[in-house]
Amino acid sequence: MTVNPTPVDDADDPVERAEPGLRERKRLATRRSIQLAVLRLAADRGVDKVTVEEISREADVSPRTFFNYFSSKEDALVGDGPTMPDGAAQERFIAAGSGAPILAGIGDLIADAADLASEDFEISRRRRDLLKQHPRLFAMRMATMRAFEDQLDAVIAQRLVADSPELADDPADLANRSRLITLVAFGVMRHAWAWWADADHAISLSERVRASFAEVAVLLGQEQAK
Repeated sequence: MTVNPTPVDDADDPVERAEPGLRERKRLATRRSIQLAVLRLAADRGVDKVTVEEISREADVSPRTFFNYFSSKEDALVGDGPTMPDGAAQERFIAAGSGAPILAGIGDLIADAADLASEDFEISRRRRDLLKQHPRLFAMRMATMRAFEDQLDAVIAQRLVADSPELADDPADLANRSRLITLVAFGVMRHAWAWWADADHAISLSERVRASFAEVAVLLGQEQAK
């Protein structure tokens, strides 16, 4: 009698479970290699004198692979802006309740976004130096940040309505409050990024973000105590 082997569910196979992680690490390594290549070449020779073919050779990838990751050399130079963490993280923030400090919750969201950006210390330093010299690239980078700012503003507005449902009846007041909180949060985020980028050693950007938001919480506590 032939015994058919029990079918193996790929989700329960440790090799299959590990494979997406390995693919993701390879993807991130390739993306990093391309960004370092374009940043090095642009710094040495100037942005206008660098071609996608040269970047690809420097990164040891094909031009086709380059375009799988970036639409242009400018796109690779500017890099990705932060993106909001997944819906579950947003829902936790929105439903946290009025007793939970809103800035601390925003700090967690931005710290998670920093982790998702997967941007490392060397790339950030090289990119910052280059953007200072090229206003057009700096404007492109700021556009990616504005997109994230709008996403954050929308999530903050949802949190404000969850905490105070009457705000839903006053869109202007809601927009003013969410915008103010978003701008404060972005100020704290910029402080964290500058602190991280100016450090003498690499450290997690998400740690810096949480530390900056914690400092603001202390300052606000001191102000309220006066």
